[in-house]
Amino acid sequence: MATTFDIADVKRRMQGAINAFKNDLGSLRTGRASPNLLDPIQIDAYGAMMPISQVATVNVPEPRLLSVQVWDRGMVAAVEKAIRESDLGLNPQTEGQVIRLRIPEMNEQRRKEMVKVAHKYAEEAKIAVRHVRRDGLDLLKKLEKDSAISEDDGKRHADQVQKATDQFVAEVDTILVAKEKEIMHV
Repeated sequence: MATTFDIADVKRRMQGAINAFKNDLGSLRTGRASPNLLDPIQIDAYGAMMPISQVATVNVPEPRLLSVQVWDRGMVAAVEKAIRESDLGLNPQTEGQVIRLRIPEMNEQRRKEMVKVAHKYAEEAKIAVRHVRRDGLDLLKKLEKDSAISEDDGKRHADQVQKATDQFVAEVDTILVAKEKEIMHV
């Protein structure tokens, strides 16, 4: 554990939670094709679970079509199975080593389900930010107890940590609202 307190490190870790949240949202279906849509899919390849990006190239040739070029002919069936079993509601059509995925128009019910998933991701991001806050505050308490910093410095740093937490939680909410609008846009 660090023996000094660095607010920049706390903010960096909170920013990491925001970046993970943005990445999760990028994989949500919005009615348009996006290569990030397939990011959460894991393929059972060569005895290990791998992300689809490590066994294939994903392209967007048309606004409502994804093209997955599988590098190894023997992996085509595994990639197709993983896509079919994902909760994305996509129906793969295989032509040799290329898998085509038509992105169907989303109905109102499916859009609302996607919004719920986005809210779940947002809550996970907020929890991650709060964990970073807790770690920072625990470090401050330890430093105060060990007389490495004064009580006044501890309080000042604790206020900085809380302000950073509020700022990053507000950023999560802002990103969520934008994504919700994008999902519900017909």
